[in-house]
Amino acid sequence: MKIPGVNAIKYQLRKLELANRYLNNKYHIHAKQKFVEEIEKTPLRTDIISFLLQQFTTPTVYLEIGVRNPNDNFNKISSQKKYSVDPGYENAANSVDFKVTSDEFFEMLKSGKALTSDIKFDVIFIDGSHLAEQVEKDIQNSLDYLKEDGFIVMHDCNPPTEFHASENYDYILSPASTLWNGTTWKAFVKNRKRENLYSCCIDTDWGVGVISRKVNFGPSNKIENNFFEYYTFDKHRKESLNLISFDTFKSFFTC
Repeated sequence: MKIPGVNAIKYQLRKLELANRYLNNKYHIHAKQKFVEEIEKTPLRTDIISFLLQQFTTPTVYLEIGVRNPNDNFNKISSQKKYSVDPGYENAANSVDFKVTSDEFFEMLKSGKALTSDIKFDVIFIDGSHLAEQVEKDIQNSLDYLKEDGFIVMHDCNPPTEFHASENYDYILSPASTLWNGTTWKAFVKNRKRENLYSCCIDTDWGVGVISRKVNFGPSNKIENNFFEYYTFDKHRKESLNLISFDTFKSFFTC
C-alpha cells in the first residue's frame, strides 16, 4: 500500500540535505570567509587613484574605462580634466562622456573623432570588461595614450577564490554571488612579465593593480604559469602579483 505524500516528504528531505551540504561545504565556507575579509579592507581604489594624481605638480588628465555608477568612483576623483567611457550595459542612465566600448573609444582617439589623437593621460583607470582578453586590449591601448610618467590603475586583480575568478558573471549561485572579479588577474599577471614595465598590486579592494614606466615597484613576474591556472596563481599569489600593502606602495613616492 502506497502511503500518500511519502515521495513529497523524501523530496523535501533530499532538498534539505543538499542545502546543508552546500552551506557546510569547506570550499564555500572558505570563500565566504575570504569575501568578508576583502570587503573590510581599505583604502579603496578611489583613494589610490587620488594619491597618484596628487603626485603630479602639473594639471592632470584622468581617464576612466568602465564607470557603471559614476558615484562609485568617477565623481569622487579630482583632476583638472577627466573623461569617462562606458557603453552603458549595466546602467541605462549612463551619464558618461563617451557612451561606447573601450575599443571604440580608442579607435575614435586614433582617428581624431574623440578629444585629440595626441592626447596623453596621467592616470588611466581600467574597470570595464573583467575578461582577460578584453582587459589585455585595454592595457595595450592605454599604454599608447599614457604619459611617460603616468600610471595605469586596474581593479579586480586579486580574486580571493576561484569562485570570484569565474569567467561567467551571470551564475550567481556560487559563494561569490554577484561579487565577480572575472579573469582580470590573467591580463595583469601576463603584463607583469614585461621587462619594460613596473607593476604591483595593492592588497585591498579586490586587488588594485598599478602599472608604471618610471616608478620601480619591484621585480617582474618570474612565476611560470603558461596556462594561467588559478591553482598555480593562488599558490604563488604574492610573487605573481607583486602583492604589497598601501603603506609599502606609498613608500615608493617618498624618495
